[in-house]
Amino acid sequence: MKLCPSCRQAFDSAGWVCPRCHFEPKKVEGFLSFAPELAYDNDGFPSDGFDRLVRLEAGNFWFRSRSKLILWALARYFKNTSRFLEIGCGNGYVLSCVNKAFPGIKLFGSEVYQQGLHHASKRIPVAEFFQMDARAIPFENHFDVIGAFDVLEHISEDEKVLASMFQAVVPGGGILITVPQHQFLWTYADHFAGHVRRYSSRELREKAEKAGFRVEAVVSFVSFLLPLMLLSRLLQGNDPKKYDPEAELRLNPVMNILLEKILDFERLLIRFGLRMPWGGSLLLVARKEKK
Repeated sequence: MKLCPSCRQAFDSAGWVCPRCHFEPKKVEGFLSFAPELAYDNDGFPSDGFDRLVRLEAGNFWFRSRSKLILWALARYFKNTSRFLEIGCGNGYVLSCVNKAFPGIKLFGSEVYQQGLHHASKRIPVAEFFQMDARAIPFENHFDVIGAFDVLEHISEDEKVLASMFQAVVPGGGILITVPQHQFLWTYADHFAGHVRRYSSRELREKAEKAGFRVEAVVSFVSFLLPLMLLSRLLQGNDPKKYDPEAELRLNPVMNILLEKILDFERLLIRFGLRMPWGGSLLLVARKEKK
């Protein structure tokens, strides 16, 4: 069901004209826009970040490894998914991976920034994209799975996002979330990226449960590389002059391959049930129970 952003009326129709108040969201640069006031001016992410990432993310070990873990979780926990929404889809890299692995799934992508939507729509022409504030998803009981991959840490009201995801997912469906882990890793890199927090597994679990979800798994990843990550953070410190936002993306090709192989082995252990208490990131899988 669609949910009118103006009067909150739920309705099911081909278009977006609300049958109660007749509100209709406008299109901005070809995309339906549900929060146009945020499309160009908000502080959740560096404005030039999309252009930097679209050139580098598909070849970077971290983005590639995270996507492989997401695909494993989607197949493992939500194998009958037919409608998948990614909020904060950025340039569409994860959605493109889902499209290749599961071509039968109908894909939707949302992004608060207009700029990201242009890159994403070129990457996955078959997906449906719209501009949206993740705190107010204009759907109710609509998607089988909703993903938010390194999104929550950018939003102060993360509990509102989780509550909105609960509203928008169908009973029996669920969510997949990744976030950065361990507050002790906080440096200027987090500030530059627009992070509000890094999470503990307990905090992420409790917030998901508070929103109404039943948590099925909380998994640390980038665990074997945590010492290297910590060293890198210590060397960069909190001096903005020392920080290069593309340093971790412009790796030597041999090092990039080696790090990806390490994370491939780590993912294999995760598939066999190994759960480590530490890691650079967290993956949460949670379900909205049927009544």
